[in-house]
Parts: sequence; C-alpha cells; structure tokens
Amino acid sequence: MGIAERKLEEKQEMHKRILNGARKVFLEKGYEQASMRSIANEINYSPGSIYFYFKDKSEIFQELHKEGFALLLNQFKVLDKVGDPFERLKAMGRIFIQFAQENKDYYNLMFLVEEPTKMSENDGGFKIAQEAIDRLASVIKDCQQKGRFKDLDTEDLTFMILSAMHGICALFCRDRTTSFIGRTNEELMQSGYECFVALLEKVNAFF
Repeated sequence: MGIAERKLEEKQEMHKRILNGARKVFLEKGYEQASMRSIANEINYSPGSIYFYFKDKSEIFQELHKEGFALLLNQFKVLDKVGDPFERLKAMGRIFIQFAQENKDYYNLMFLVEEPTKMSENDGGFKIAQEAIDRLASVIKDCQQKGRFKDLDTEDLTFMILSAMHGICALFCRDRTTSFIGRTNEELMQSGYECFVALLEKVNAFF
C-alpha cells in the first residue's frame, strides 16, 4: 500500500470513528447538550482535530441521519421485484419495523433525537429522509391506481401509515412497551403491525 492510499484509509477510519463516537454522545446527551468537545472526549481525540473532518456538530448529526436513511432505503430495494403494490406496501412496513429492531441507535437519531436548528428543504443532509417518504407515497399511489384507497388523499394516507409504523417503532425504541405483559417486544410489534394491516385490508369496504 502506497503512502497516499494509507493516508486515505486512515482518514476514512478516523471519519468512521468520529461518527461512532458522536452517535453515542447524541443518544446519551441529546443534541443540545452534545458538543464537539464531548464527541472528542468520547474517542480520546483533540477537539480541534475534529474540525478537519466536520465543521460543527450539526454536520456530524446530519451525516449520521443520512447514513441511517441510506441503510433503510437500501433494505427497501428488495421490494422492487414485488409486483403487487399492496403486498409491497405491507412488506415495507415489516422492513421498517425490523430496521428499528436491528438498528435502534440509528432509529433514535433519525426520528427521536431532536435537533433544534431548522433545516431547509435544500439541505443535503435531510433530502434522503424525504426520499424515504416519497418512496412510501409512490407505493400508495400504485395501490390507488390498482383500485385501493381510491377515495383517500395520498398525502394524508402516507402520513397516517408512516405515523402508525413510527408509533410502533418509537414505543419500542423508548422502552414504552413494558405495560404489555406476556409478549416480547418483537411479538408485540409484529402482532400490532399485522392488526394495522388487517385494518388496511378492510379499508376498501368503506371507501
């Protein structure tokens, strides 16, 4: 390995190390209490050196946010071969819930850790979040073209379905499922989602 390749590898490794440390700090302290210094302390690195990689904590947060949604979108790709849009919609919810189960830290950062700074629609760090929502809306539109949910507003239905999936995941990620005795988190999330799916399957009887 040449000098240039070695330096690039070291830079990539440091970049990854900063993100891993920042993820832990944001989850433990929240966005407001986190700082470049606390992130540096987490990885035993000098605060000034982190600025060679990121200009501020907002940029780090956006990078983690973007990573999480990229991972989620990549898992959705398996659904491209599913012909029936309603089956695709149901499977999308199952993948969404499984993602939260397997990537709890990412899910918390993507949906539950609040960043007070308002991001503009043109901010690259958050465009990928809109891409995930647009993907869900597109599947719902395909369902409507096939005769399902035809009298419902696409945007309203997208919001409702996303809210239901997120609610299941948020309760799990915030450890708010302990009141439901006799089932594991996974069993509760699965049965709850299948109950929601059963309601969606009956929607056409009313609309």
